[in-house]
Amino acid sequence: MSDAGRQTGAPSPAGEAGSADPSTEAARASCRAAVERYRLPSTPRALWQLGNTLVPYALIWWLLHFPLLRSWWIAPVLVLLAAGLLVRLFIIFHDCGHGSFVRSRLANQLIGIITGLLTFTPYFYWRWQHGVHHRTSGDLDRRGAGDIWMLTVQEYLEASRWRRFAYRLARNPIILFMVAPLIMFAFVQRFAAAEAPARERRSVYFTNIGLALMIMGMCALFGVKVYLLIQLPLLMLSGAAGLWMFYVQHQFDGAYWERREAWDYTAAALQGSSYYKLPRVLQWFSGNIGFHHIHHLSPHIPNYNLQRCHNAATTFGDIRPLTLLGSLRSLRLRLWDEARRELIGYADLRRLQLRPVRAREHSAR
Repeated sequence: MSDAGRQTGAPSPAGEAGSADPSTEAARASCRAAVERYRLPSTPRALWQLGNTLVPYALIWWLLHFPLLRSWWIAPVLVLLAAGLLVRLFIIFHDCGHGSFVRSRLANQLIGIITGLLTFTPYFYWRWQHGVHHRTSGDLDRRGAGDIWMLTVQEYLEASRWRRFAYRLARNPIILFMVAPLIMFAFVQRFAAAEAPARERRSVYFTNIGLALMIMGMCALFGVKVYLLIQLPLLMLSGAAGLWMFYVQHQFDGAYWERREAWDYTAAALQGSSYYKLPRVLQWFSGNIGFHHIHHLSPHIPNYNLQRCHNAATTFGDIRPLTLLGSLRSLRLRLWDEARRELIGYADLRRLQLRPVRAREHSAR
């Protein structure tokens, strides 16, 4: 059975971004048909995508080798383009981790390892972690693996002052989207969790060796200073873009979160993963991952088929998209309110805390 048919869906509030009602049999049949039609990889499409991403990325690095093109007004444009291509390379890496980019398992692994080096990410280790994310996304009782730190209102209110400070700091946009990506890709991913299986731990060690060799080679070619002035902004920009995409894919107004006994795979996919409708150029650089509801419904659908699958089923067409402008409102969302079943901000929490006080004051009059 396809991923679309493994769990029973649950209706969601109408009109919210990312919501859809997969409960009717007709809707289920439409979803299953679309998933089955587009879940098989296409070698020509995969090779074309790999070529139109890897070749211009390498070309930009080659161009930056010439001092004339490292001027203050040309280099930033080239680095920005390279960062966009690095995001696209990460999506290819991501598909390989799901075994969905090409049909051959070995080819997926080879492409995944190579693109993993370029994106500073250990292939097998990341694949193991990301698999946990897909199995637990939207489950309040299984948070903490491959997701962004999120507390419920009750957890936040019961937390110590230090834990609240740490949480606010971690969710601060400057820390989350500017500092954290560089730390994650440059440092955190150089170490393996103790509970990781042996192959996944070795993946981290071998990736570190490969990165060391690659960095030494690039430093010999460009010089240490020039290489770092190119590579560090690349990691920061592409990491920030990637983390922003991941953030708005699961932290948006109308998102789905449930306790484990009520958690549902299909509802978590269609209601808990956004349909992030981006301008065409940004959709291209982000490898169609804005169709995240489709990806979570069936991770085996390659990125180059996500839009086709979305367009093939009427149920998907009923999902309200999250626009680029609308996604900025997600920045204010900080906590999950279990009573109201929605994400709220700190200002919302303060208003909720003031209501009983105002009610007592009103009754005292």
